[in-house]
Parts: sequence; structure tokens; C-alpha cells
Amino acid sequence: MDILRFITAGSVDDGKSTLIGRLLYDSKNILIDQLEALEKQSKNKNENGVDLAILTDGLRAEREQGITIDVAYRYFSTPKRKFIIADAPGHIQYTRNMITGASNSQLIVILIDARQGVIEQTKRHSIIASLLKIKNVVVAINKMDLVNYSQEIFNDIKTQYETVAEKLGLENVSYFPISAFHGDNIVEASENMPWYKGSTLLDFLENVEINYNKGFQSSRFQVQYVIRPQTDELHDYRGYAGEVISGTYRKGDEITVLPQNIQTRISKLETGGKEVEVVFGGQPAVIHIEDDVDISRGDFLVKSETLPKVENEIEAVVCWLDKKELTEGSKYFIQHKSKLLKTLVKEIEYKIDVNTLEKIPVTESIKLNEVVKLRLKTASPLVFDSFDESRNTGNAILIDETSNSTVGAVMIL
Repeated sequence: MDILRFITAGSVDDGKSTLIGRLLYDSKNILIDQLEALEKQSKNKNENGVDLAILTDGLRAEREQGITIDVAYRYFSTPKRKFIIADAPGHIQYTRNMITGASNSQLIVILIDARQGVIEQTKRHSIIASLLKIKNVVVAINKMDLVNYSQEIFNDIKTQYETVAEKLGLENVSYFPISAFHGDNIVEASENMPWYKGSTLLDFLENVEINYNKGFQSSRFQVQYVIRPQTDELHDYRGYAGEVISGTYRKGDEITVLPQNIQTRISKLETGGKEVEVVFGGQPAVIHIEDDVDISRGDFLVKSETLPKVENEIEAVVCWLDKKELTEGSKYFIQHKSKLLKTLVKEIEYKIDVNTLEKIPVTESIKLNEVVKLRLKTASPLVFDSFDESRNTGNAILIDETSNSTVGAVMIL
């Protein structure tokens, strides 16, 4: 089965945690002992005697205040698909948590309170979805039970959001009228909204197309480990282990080693301990080559027809995640999958207003949660594709040299 990674986003009290709890509860993914603990801790009980939100709100402060503070991950499966859900905080000051949760998501569920309609936080999360190039957007108009399951209100909010989606270039947008508290249109179709003829939310999540790199077929393989046993039975063995990020590799293919820009040919392919003729995107593999080349962790083996960029200077959009402010001239490590390089912030070009997408001139240092366009200079060449082309090879993180903390989420332009 394949895995769908998705994130729920929305303003405070829009029902994100309750929605995830409902998906787990109604799809029978809660263990009996979890259910017993849930019943004891529940304050805001529904008709089943439980508060579904506390399934995801794991921190004590979250339960006491009834809010989500950190990103919580939950896992469940149905006969059709496995799911990894990120429950993101709704507060403005936790924007960085929302971005880190969304960075690995293939779909975003944006909740809207049917009583409130499209608000500032709805637009903020939609802008983040457009920045991160999330292909599928689900707009779940929640708490329909509090507006008497009104079709008119649903249509009005849908029209409001269509204006936002058009402005941001969000194309694959689906709309669902739901009540997470009562379970309407989550797993089972609602009898309260006979006017709604679409699928339930779970049915949509089970069947939505999630092949993220469908339009990007260039062959990319980054070395994670050089296997050199040096034992008597494997005296001459030298293999380069990693994941096939995209595309395919066949025995005999001509490849280029980057950033060294050396041409060679594949002599043998292995996966799962067995020799094979071809490996595909998403598979772990060990690649052997014909020539003795100095290859180390983080180097790329790519098929020669479509090469990625190899640069010492990159332009990037960065979400700043650290309380310590970002200034020009600061030095960090940049982690690009397996590759770790020293980097310098050469120029801060402008800030991006996450409410309007406007470019704002920078007059002072960059603070926590701000999104900024930077020019970075790396100590040695970086091999990458733009984030627009491939999220897999177009993202990175910035790491503080002294504390080793992750301080920036990087989208390479």
C-alpha cells in the first residue's frame, strides 16, 4: 500500500484535532486501552462519551488550554491506504510549526469554521500551501451542525475561498461540508445534508492521486553510504547505497557523478540484497560503477540526459525557525538530504508577507516565523533542482553551527 502524508491546518478552535480524532475513531483505529483512557480524560464529550481532540493533543498544556501547541503526528490505515497525519497549531506564533509539518505533506486539509467563513488565518495557511507547492488542497467547512447544515452558507464560503485559491494559483481544491464533532461526511455520508452529493472525506483521502513527482522524471540518486566491506569473500566490493529519489536506473546506463562532473557507467544494481536489472524512484538501492572514482556521502549519481544545477551560490525562500534573529553575514550549515555544507548568508533580499505574499524591504534582522528571500554562498558546490521542479531535491534546512539546532526551512529557487 502507498502512504498519504497530509496536514490539517486552520485557526484556533476550528476543530483540527477533533477531525483527526474522528477519522481514527470512526475508522476503528483506536485501541481499547486508548479508548478507556480517552473516556476518563474527556471534558468536552460528544454523543459517544469522548473528547476526540485529546487523541492528538498530547502535551499537558494542550489539554489544559484546549489548544494545539506542537505538531502532533498520528498514523492510521484502511484496507486501501496508510496515512500519516500532522496536526498543526492554529496560533499565529506557531506558524513555524505549521510550515515544518507541511514541508513533507502531499495534501493539506484547511478547516474553516462555518460560522466564521474565510478569515486571515485561512489565507495565511493557504499562502503557506502555495509557497510549499502542495498539490492537493482540501477545504473542510466544519461545524455545519452549528449553522443548521445550511447549503447556502456552505456555498457562500466555497465562493469566498475560490477567490483566494485563484489568487494563489491553487488548482486541485476540493470542498467538504462536515461536522467533526458529530461525524458528518467524515467516514460516513451525512443524512443531515442530503443536498451534498460528493464523497466523504475519508473516501477522498483513500483515492486521491498522490504521485508527487509525476511531472519530474529525471533520474536522481544521492549516495548515503559507501559500502566497502574489505573482507576476504568481498575483497573488491564497492557499492554506493542510497534511495532512488526519482526516475529509473538500469544496468549499463551512462551516469554522471556530481559535483565532480565525472562520466561513468553502471556495472551492477542491487536492492534487498539481490542483483537486479532496474531500480525505480522510491526504492533503496546499491549502485556499482565501472570506474574507480572518488565518491562520498552526499554526492549525486544522475543519468546524463537531464542534469541538475551545480552551484556555489543559491537563491532560496527560507522560513526562519529560531528565536535568535537572522542577519546578513551569518554562517550556518546547510543540510541537503545527505549532504552537509558550510554556508554564508550573502544577502537578505526581501521579506514575504505571509498574509498578502507582498515583498517587503528588509530594514532590520529577520525574526522567528518570518519568511524571507536569501542568497546563500556554500563552501563547495551544491547539487540541486529548483523546489518548483522537485520538492525532493529542492528543499534543505539551515543548522546553527554552535547549538546544532535547525533554524531555517529552505526552498531552493
